[in-house]
Amino acid sequence: MRILYIVPYVPSLIRVRPFNLIRQLHARGHHVTVATIWTNEHERQELQELAHHCSAVKAVFLAPWRSLVNCGRALFTGEPLQARYSWSSDLMAEINRLLHDIDVVHIEHLRGAQYNVDPRSRLSDTLPVVWDSVDCISDLFEQAIRHRRDRVGRWINRVELSRTRSYEGRAVSRFDRVLVTSANDKAALQALSSAAPHATRGAGGDTIAVLSNGVDLDYFRPAQDERNPDTLVFSGKLSYHANETAVRHLLTAIMPRVWAARPGVRLVLAGKDPSSDLRRLAAKWASRVEITGTVPDVRPYLRRAALAVAPLVYGVGCQNKVLEAMACGTPVVATSRAVGALTARPGRDAVVADGAEPFADAVLGLLDDPQQRFEIGRAGRAYVEAHHQWDRIAARLETIYEDVLAVRRGGRLERVAG
Repeated sequence: MRILYIVPYVPSLIRVRPFNLIRQLHARGHHVTVATIWTNEHERQELQELAHHCSAVKAVFLAPWRSLVNCGRALFTGEPLQARYSWSSDLMAEINRLLHDIDVVHIEHLRGAQYNVDPRSRLSDTLPVVWDSVDCISDLFEQAIRHRRDRVGRWINRVELSRTRSYEGRAVSRFDRVLVTSANDKAALQALSSAAPHATRGAGGDTIAVLSNGVDLDYFRPAQDERNPDTLVFSGKLSYHANETAVRHLLTAIMPRVWAARPGVRLVLAGKDPSSDLRRLAAKWASRVEITGTVPDVRPYLRRAALAVAPLVYGVGCQNKVLEAMACGTPVVATSRAVGALTARPGRDAVVADGAEPFADAVLGLLDDPQQRFEIGRAGRAYVEAHHQWDRIAARLETIYEDVLAVRRGGRLERVAG
C-alpha cells in the first residue's frame, strides 16, 4: 500500500504516536511517504532518524514567525488557532505533487486537518483520507477552563472553545475515517459531529474509530536497577497545562499528606520546560522535590522509582506516561482521568484513586507493601504487552486503510469497532 502520512510536526521518539505508526507500517512492507514541517535545527536533525523508518520524507521549513502570522489571520476567519498554526502553502504544494502515486492519505492532529479542509486541498476529491485526530481538543479546552490556574490560559481556551467545537464537528465529515485514542474522545467528537452540518460527506460520527496508543516494549522494559523504596516519579512535558495542573495538585494537596506519614519520601518531576512558577512552587520543598528539566532518557527515573504517580485532574486521550511506566514494570498510582483510555484492571494492573486523600492513602499503602508493588508492576507490564504493542496497533490501522479503500472502490463497508 502506498501511504502519504502528513504530520504537522516531525515524528520522533518524543512524538511517539506518528513515529511508531510510521515505523511499523514501513516494517510491514508498505511504502510510506512522510510529509511534514520542521521549525528548528533540532527538528531538522530528527528528520535524519525518521528517514530510516519510512520510504521517503518530504519536509519544508516553517519559521516560527509564520505560525504567529497564521494565528493572526485565524482570528479574522473564525477558525481555531490550532487549525491554522502549522499551515504551510509550500507543504500543501508538495503534498499535491505527491498525490498521483498514493493509495491512501493519513493526516495527524487538529493542526494537520487543514491540509484536507482548506479549499486549496484536493486530497479527498481523489483519495481516501484518514484523520488521526488523536484527542478531542474541544473536550480538552472545556476541562481546562474549569481547572487551569493561569487566567491567560483560561481566557485563551474560552476564546478558542466555540471555534474549535465548530471546526472539529465540521471536520469529521471531511474524512473517510477519523481516529481517536479513547472512547471518551470518540463520544465527544460524535456529539460535535452530530450537531454540525455535513457539507461534504454524510457519514458523520459513524466513521470515528478508537485506535489506542502503544508503547515501545523493547525500549521501555524492566531493568535490574535497584528501586529506591522512598522515591516517586511523575513524568511528562511540564509545560503542558494538564501536566502542570496535575503537578500543582500533587505538590499542594497530595504530597503534604504523604510527607506527614513518611517525611523521607522524595518526588522526582521528570519532564522538560517547567514554568518558573512551577519551579518556585517546588522550591518550597527543595530537599524533597527534584525537577529534572529535559532529560536524554526518562527510563532510569522510571526504573529507580518505587512508584510512578499520575494524578491528572483533567486531560484527554491515552496517557503515554502511564504506559511507559507500566512497561518498565513500575507500579502506577493514577486518577481515573489518567487511565480512562485503558482497559487496565484497577487494583491489579494499576492503582486508581481520585481525590487528594484517597490518592495519598494509595501511595502510602503501596510504599508500605513491597510485595504488592512488585505484583502490580509485573501485572502492569503484562497488561501493556497484551494490549499496547505498536505492531498490533499498526496492524489494526492497516485494516482501517483497507476498509476505506474498499469503500472508495465500491466495496462493502465493514465498520471498525471502536
